[in-house]
Amino acid sequence: MIQSYIEKILRAKVYDVAEETPLDKASGLSSRYKNSIYLKREDLQSVYSFKLRGAYNKIYQLNESEKQQGVIAASAGNHAQGVALAAKKLGIKVLIVMPKTTPEIKVHSVKEKGAKIVLFGDSYDEAYEHAVELAAEKQLVFIHPYDDPDVIAGQGTIGMEILRQYSTEISAIFVPVGGGGLIAGIAAYVKFVSPETKIIGVEPDDADCLNKALIAGRRVKLEQVGLFADGVAVKQIGKEPFRLLRHLVDEVVTVNTDEICAAIKDVFEDTRSVPEPAGALAVAGLKKYLEREQINNKTFVAIESGANINFDRLRYVSERSMVGEHKEILLAVEIPEVAGTFLEFCKVLGERSVTEFNYRYFDNKVAHIFVGVSSSNHATDRKNLLKALEQQHFKVVDMTTNELAKEHIRYMVGGHAPHLLNEFIYSLEFPERPGALLKFLTVVGGRWNISLFHYRNHGAAFGKVLIGLQIPKSEKKAFQKCLDNLGFVYQEETTNPAYQLFAGGNEG
Repeated sequence: MIQSYIEKILRAKVYDVAEETPLDKASGLSSRYKNSIYLKREDLQSVYSFKLRGAYNKIYQLNESEKQQGVIAASAGNHAQGVALAAKKLGIKVLIVMPKTTPEIKVHSVKEKGAKIVLFGDSYDEAYEHAVELAAEKQLVFIHPYDDPDVIAGQGTIGMEILRQYSTEISAIFVPVGGGGLIAGIAAYVKFVSPETKIIGVEPDDADCLNKALIAGRRVKLEQVGLFADGVAVKQIGKEPFRLLRHLVDEVVTVNTDEICAAIKDVFEDTRSVPEPAGALAVAGLKKYLEREQINNKTFVAIESGANINFDRLRYVSERSMVGEHKEILLAVEIPEVAGTFLEFCKVLGERSVTEFNYRYFDNKVAHIFVGVSSSNHATDRKNLLKALEQQHFKVVDMTTNELAKEHIRYMVGGHAPHLLNEFIYSLEFPERPGALLKFLTVVGGRWNISLFHYRNHGAAFGKVLIGLQIPKSEKKAFQKCLDNLGFVYQEETTNPAYQLFAGGNEG
């Protein structure tokens, strides 16, 4: 099984368009974790991603008849650029189907490479289905982003380069996982040449299709996936990658959004480059693995897979990296609304640096404060601070891991409603395209009264919305059916303590 891929990788035609990217030592990470940590810099490719390797190798291998037909691909970014560049290099006509939510910077980049573009649907899955239909209709060859042996072999040249660039023992290579083409190619080569080197996949904890498949022993399809690391937001691992990976991968590490943001900052501090979320995924997994295993004086490699990040997303990354680095503690504290209590509360904080402090008068009995505090030793600081506040008889709720608090509540102004509104609260992911908000409000707003609405643009294909509606209990299922029909990903938040403490209705 592996031998056939070794031959494919050795013969892969990638260097007509791809560079042999450097294996750079991450000095800051190496010092912090007391290991030698290297980054494989695929962000330095001409399309700022590894994807051109597999795309070019696949298109190059087509026979003359297929090349005459032309090629088609579905992608929201990196694969599209790789296919467009490869087709241009080989003089082949190309059509790319991209979701309507694709940022203009990525659409423009693909157009610059001479590709024709069709914008269709709100998600990759919708664009993919349309591309398959167009391939049959227009007799074009479909170039799959990961579920193809020639694509896998093209990506596998990264593993070949790593072992050539670092000839002594590598303990583990950390690889971001979406559909599995990259890790399958790297694993096939590395396990053949250096079987003692571990291959560790890294996935977002809300898009862990390989992790779930390995647990189940078969490919499973996730009902929904998180979209922050959009480059790996895949619902099902590829069929061919999984055939390889079930025998070759040693482990999968899952990480959350905060940990990915912290890894983006780590890479920036070591290289002065800014990876996209999927590009920093392997570094996030490496950090989590080393913190868990407490290994020293070994060598590790992380694939920095891409740097196609929108500038608008950097604000969000910066905000979330503090928690991801375990350098910020978020608390909701209830104190008596009595003169001098504020001072007593601040005395408990002592010399700690305050990163955020939100308060609004609610009633004459209690005050609810949302506070962020810098931390140098997260576990110890949090435990000691919680204990100190409780000793002063302050009621405190730890919000450090509360997604609703971090995503919405900390940015909302106005406080509680003046009285009970009998509202239900939902968080949902909103497609960032013209008319999406109008479509949503037309369906929902005309039937149920909206009592709360918070939205922030994060520079991504999907925005995050917090909405409150006055819905009779008997109509709750009808509302959720509306969301299902619209295709939105949603979660009820009515009982979330962040909402209850800072935005719920006043019972008085």
